[in-house]
Amino acid sequence: MNRRAYLASLGTVSTVGVAGCSTVTGTLRGEPCSGNDCDIGMTRTEFVPETYEISVGETVVWKNTSEAIHTVTAYDSSLFEDKGAEYFATGDYDDFETAHEEFWNENNGALHTRETFEHTFEVPGTYHYACLPHEEGGMIGLIKVTE
Repeated sequence: MNRRAYLASLGTVSTVGVAGCSTVTGTLRGEPCSGNDCDIGMTRTEFVPETYEISVGETVVWKNTSEAIHTVTAYDSSLFEDKGAEYFATGDYDDFETAHEEFWNENNGALHTRETFEHTFEVPGTYHYACLPHEEGGMIGLIKVTE
């Protein structure tokens, strides 16, 4: 093979190799939540958008739009204890400690690629939540619920 043919074949191999890779953000294609299938998408390392505002009684739908496993796990707060808000976490756990333990012991509560989780917010307030396997990397979100 002459030098030009060899170099041309390297360019083709490189292009094909890059075409098979996922995007930098790790989404399967395009924006994480385009259309009506979800409100909050998940890349490899973040919720998109990180902050989401709704009114009381509205439902939020999260969708794992990446190839990594994720969770949606609310932090305990006075909203749950004092105001009667319903705790939310993938796996339908009643508190953060149980959700945390179940995920780290058995991978329970994980959302796999294209799976969704939804929660209806009935109490106004600010709800902080995280993805357990990516929390240390900053995968944290916020839901603001107004009357």
